[in-house]
Amino acid sequence: MVERDAELAIVDEALDQLTGPGPDAGGALLAFSGPAGLGKTTLLAELRRRAHARHCTVLAARGGEQEQSQPFHVARQLIQPQLAGTSEQELRAALGGWYSIVGPALGLCAPEQGVPPDPQGLRDGLDWVLTHLVVKRAPVALVLDDAHWADPESLGWLAAFAPRAEHLPLLLVVAYRPDELPEHADAFRTLPGRAGQRPLPLAPLTPAAVATLVRESVGAHADDAFCQEAWAVTTGNPFEAVELTAKVRGKGLTPVEANAPQLRDLAAAQRGSGLVARLERLGPSTVRFAWACAVLGTAIPQDLAARVAALGAEEAVDATRRLRDARILSAATAEEPDAGLEFVHPLIATGIYRAIPDALRVALHGKAAAAVVDAGLGSSAAARHLLETHPENDPWVVRTLREAAGENLRAGAPEAARRQLARALLEPPDFDERAAVLYELGCASLLTEPANTVNHLRAALAEPSDDPTLRQGIVIRLAQVLAHSDRLAEASESLAREIPYTQDVRARLRLQSEQFMWDAFNAAETDSPARSRRLARLADRLTGRDLTERYIIGLRAWDACLRGEPVDVVLHHAGRVLERPFSWAHEDRGFEVPVLAAMVHMYADRPGRAEELFEAGTAEFERHGWRGAHLSFAYSLRAYVRYRRGRLVEAEELARAGLRLAERVGRRTPVHWYAIAILLTTLLARGRPEEAWELAQEHEYGSPFPAAVVFPDSQTVYAELLLSRGETRAAIVELEAVDRRLTPRGIQNPSWCPWQLHLARAVAADDPPRARALADDAVRRARAFGAASGIGQALRVAAQVAAPEDRARLLQEAVTLLSASPAGYELACALAALGTELRDADLLTQAVVTARECGADGLAAETTEVLLGLGGAPPHGQTWEDGLTQEERRAADLAVRAEKEPVPEVVVLPAPDWDLSSACRKLGTDRPGLREALEAFARSST
Repeated sequence: MVERDAELAIVDEALDQLTGPGPDAGGALLAFSGPAGLGKTTLLAELRRRAHARHCTVLAARGGEQEQSQPFHVARQLIQPQLAGTSEQELRAALGGWYSIVGPALGLCAPEQGVPPDPQGLRDGLDWVLTHLVVKRAPVALVLDDAHWADPESLGWLAAFAPRAEHLPLLLVVAYRPDELPEHADAFRTLPGRAGQRPLPLAPLTPAAVATLVRESVGAHADDAFCQEAWAVTTGNPFEAVELTAKVRGKGLTPVEANAPQLRDLAAAQRGSGLVARLERLGPSTVRFAWACAVLGTAIPQDLAARVAALGAEEAVDATRRLRDARILSAATAEEPDAGLEFVHPLIATGIYRAIPDALRVALHGKAAAAVVDAGLGSSAAARHLLETHPENDPWVVRTLREAAGENLRAGAPEAARRQLARALLEPPDFDERAAVLYELGCASLLTEPANTVNHLRAALAEPSDDPTLRQGIVIRLAQVLAHSDRLAEASESLAREIPYTQDVRARLRLQSEQFMWDAFNAAETDSPARSRRLARLADRLTGRDLTERYIIGLRAWDACLRGEPVDVVLHHAGRVLERPFSWAHEDRGFEVPVLAAMVHMYADRPGRAEELFEAGTAEFERHGWRGAHLSFAYSLRAYVRYRRGRLVEAEELARAGLRLAERVGRRTPVHWYAIAILLTTLLARGRPEEAWELAQEHEYGSPFPAAVVFPDSQTVYAELLLSRGETRAAIVELEAVDRRLTPRGIQNPSWCPWQLHLARAVAADDPPRARALADDAVRRARAFGAASGIGQALRVAAQVAAPEDRARLLQEAVTLLSASPAGYELACALAALGTELRDADLLTQAVVTARECGADGLAAETTEVLLGLGGAPPHGQTWEDGLTQEERRAADLAVRAEKEPVPEVVVLPAPDWDLSSACRKLGTDRPGLREALEAFARSST
């Protein structure tokens, strides 16, 4: 190599850092860029040689112009060789829970039937596999050549992974042509190279360097004028300079000034028409073989190229020899004598490919597709060739593309599947197959192109089809994509149109269950009370014999919760749903109803049971590689459960994790609304309103609010945020809008949405009677629902706006109820309010302890100031333990036994039992749920 000393010095520095001892050892990133022929491939080959010499594990891959549409082509080149020859049992042990997620993408196993991983989950799995390999086989050099031609799936993954290299024993090196790097790999443009350059550009050779190449090849007697002309005709391009010197040597041209004019013609023969003419001189069979190789791409099996070129085995061997002698194909290496054929340089491959007559090139891709399938390489390998062919109404093409799309979809490459199905549609499919192809296309484009998905599915519905199951699947998927696009009314309407024409009773029930679900999430539903009555009549007569019936019963439980029906009714229906295991990742069902079945337990003061369900659902999402919106929902809603339990530090951690995942999905999506609302609510409870406001501004949280139902209600959370800033009038406007939105729908449960309580606080200064009426109505509604946490919260706010003589009584009842509930933060608020009202140091001390246990730092600080003002001393040394103490367990057991005793005619609220209170908060249950919670606690402790 000439004039690459600076680049090689950087390579050596990076390898020194990778392999050296001491604390400064570690990984690095290098990116080399430059136009074609500037020596990127040669530089990377030398880097690999030097890495091997330092006993590094080398992972190498190369993008291919013809393989860009083959998903994970580069990822397979990098990782497959490291796991080659491994048995399935060893692979499962090595990959653990990621086996079924990343195995199909890497070609290590066939995709399993069932739900595929989402693209983000697959990327996370690839991250894990690569990190595991790096740690196990350190130090590692990962080298990617021609990154601009890498498939989008691999390139997007590596671009996101690259910054981790500096924290691992990994040198990650990429080389690319800057003008051809696709947008999804822009991250490579900013990879930090040595010497402060981003990336490291390769410069053309100087005249002196080209003169050195010429003299090393043809002799030291080459004169200066001849060498200068060699530089001029190659413009200092290393590849062209090397090829030119080889031709000079091959022709026996004397390197003197008189022969310098011939160099231009020799250089022209290396590219364009000159390359074509040189190839044609090798004979027709060799030309066909070269064309076949150009169509097949890289690592070309000789027998496969022979079949595409219609040559016999001996002819193929002869053609290979001729092409190697002509420096078109690379010579076989001693290290890999049986490796596939490769072109000397991608420029040659591109030139030959583009020289193939258009019609013939299309035909060769068709022959390549058939040859690939016959060779047992599968439909996915054939699909990239079929994408280059013209439609010919061939059923085999449609079938192959559908098979490939199915494999790619199950392997986590929906965009590749979408391209293949779009091409299948153009073939076109047979008349009776068109609806199925459109449906599959809609499924493939669901995550990436929701608007086009709607069009595909509506087109599928317009096709005549004799398959009622297919039609039902199309309608359900159409409703799903409409709902996820915040078009819930259209989702419901699409189902409503189909239901009357569905003859099968069970199929009609399935469509009704889907309509009930999307109506439940539609914040602008116009006839919610009527829908609730229909749902109640239907659900109450169902037995839960199949998944559809259980979904309907689950929706009935959720609807009863929103409407504030008694908590026993809500838990009864939720219990019917959960009598048998309930998957959160069913292949053709959404996860919404399992989530709702868990959430009703939270609102019904059984958050411990809600957490059990969420933990199981989260684990199921992770097993299936669902690490995008699904996992974000799970983390965010688990954060909300922790918030309701008063475990605010944990709630904040989970909410931030949910927000990070939601940011991957996109802002102002439903999952983003959930994540922000829950994090804002938690920050306000922790006493950090300014931080909450900054977060809301950063994420543009505010009007317009989503069309989908979000919990906690987005507009109510925004109003609470305004109240925390003293913007009372703006908060009143928002809360009155919430009233107009929820009241006509019959949503009356303040445990679900406490808008009345916030509005009562907002209007109290200017309109005390209205404030008291709002609070009293909220108390009435909370009592009708029957959850102690909801009643206690309503009583606390009612006391805040009540006449002075009524405050202590209301707060005492609030403390008593909340002390036997799982709502730790609400209990701390009520204790602080009652202690302040009565000027009771003991109550204030208990409030400070409880607030600290919750992580409510702002409340703890405020209450401590009041306590000090009364001459009290702030408590010290209290710590919160998750496990039950002996005293707490004894109190819980006594409470369970007391449930069996007859209820007295006159009920007197008992004084708080603080051991029982701690047990309820730790177990995540109210007093009526203690028996089940203790049983669950015993199971988890064994």
